[in-house]
Amino acid sequence: MTESIYAIGTVGTPWGDAEKALWLSQQSIKRSYPQQVASQLNAIPAGFQLVCYGQLDYRSLGASEYPLYAVKSKVWDPAKPSVLVTGGVHGYETSGVQGALAFLQQQALGYSEHFNLLILPCLSPWGYETINRWNPKALDPNRSFISNSPVAESALAMAYVHSVCNHWLAHIDLHETTDSDNSEFRPAKAARDGTVNTNWNIPDGFYLVGDTKQPAPDFQQAINEAVARVTHIAEPDEQGCLIGEPVVQPGVILYDTKAAGLCAGMTDAAFVTTTEVYPDSPRSTPENCTQAQQAAIAGALDFLLRQS
Repeated sequence: MTESIYAIGTVGTPWGDAEKALWLSQQSIKRSYPQQVASQLNAIPAGFQLVCYGQLDYRSLGASEYPLYAVKSKVWDPAKPSVLVTGGVHGYETSGVQGALAFLQQQALGYSEHFNLLILPCLSPWGYETINRWNPKALDPNRSFISNSPVAESALAMAYVHSVCNHWLAHIDLHETTDSDNSEFRPAKAARDGTVNTNWNIPDGFYLVGDTKQPAPDFQQAINEAVARVTHIAEPDEQGCLIGEPVVQPGVILYDTKAAGLCAGMTDAAFVTTTEVYPDSPRSTPENCTQAQQAAIAGALDFLLRQS
């Protein structure tokens, strides 16, 4: 473990408006949401519909407007169980976005006979374009799924998801753990909050974050077994932990998702998981990480089918 001091701010003093403005001035567009994400939604499988569920307007901050898209089963059948898939809550976590899109294009139709599906492939398009964990206001969408959320990315997603369905069977939220968590994002968070960061060990491989209130170990195991056919599952560190949390079963840790304001806690689904892929592993490629996210979704749905 090493302590990291961030370049912006004074240790022990939370950021004010000046520090946040300085941070924002250092961000730049590195890739295109319209070209890499939105354009892939021009042709969706039969039986699904494209919905623009909101608009982010960051022009006052020197950024752009971003339409927010969801793809849902065109006929929402109350007799079928409903499953939510989310990606890009942290925009920089690329395989979550591309994995959701690949699942939609290649596999969703096959599962639509059995499930109502709602897929939000990229909740944070500014974060996607600037390769960022936060939004332009230096706020983390994945700690902001709370009542009266101050984060538009989170608030708009919650409002739309709750308008579609009040009873979800499962929610699969697609994420990555990257080397930049230690080099950039955790030090930045500590600086913003006026604390000193202590980095954790980055796990080499895929793992899952379940919900402490409903851990669903068989569900988590089934997902890891499906992913293990595509990529390797992370081993615990010397303390038996992944990212500082104790491993409760191979490749699984637990968070209290609602208390932490996580995207995975936005519904009352009985089966909840957050995927974590490690794209910086020498044993992985971008394509492999996308395939791992697809395998996680399919593994979750296959498990649910076996239970029905």
